[in-house]
Amino acid sequence: MYGAMANEPALYEGYATTYSLFRAECGFTPVEQEVILLVISRGNACDYCMAAHSFVADKMSKVPPEITDAIRDGRPIADAKIQALATFTKIMFDTRGRPSEAGVQEFLATGYSEKNILGIILAIGLKTFSNYANHVFHTPIDAVFASRVWKAP
Repeated sequence: MYGAMANEPALYEGYATTYSLFRAECGFTPVEQEVILLVISRGNACDYCMAAHSFVADKMSKVPPEITDAIRDGRPIADAKIQALATFTKIMFDTRGRPSEAGVQEFLATGYSEKNILGIILAIGLKTFSNYANHVFHTPIDAVFASRVWKAP
């Protein structure tokens, strides 16, 4: 993926910077970060990013497998707060950033903030960079991610 992006240094730099800032500055736990990135990658049907983020979720971010698998399968998540995050991320993705006021208020009522909403917007941008680059260049799944291969339904 990075090799393809490197053909346009501005894209690679934009992705790398945005990714680092999302991870370090948006106030989400590692579990919440993976939930957001997986929901967006699923929405974009990015086989590569679904495999990569599932692997990272399992091995690095310590996301419970039932959460990762629920997102991969399009099923509800048992943890209510994490489900609220996944639902709102999907709403933001599906509506192209036009959630209803009621949807925003419902999300905020679960303990998330306006800063978190802006973090989701940042994540949508960074996943658009990587998901689209992977689609265009048909990025093969790295061997390390092979245990978490995913195909869009």
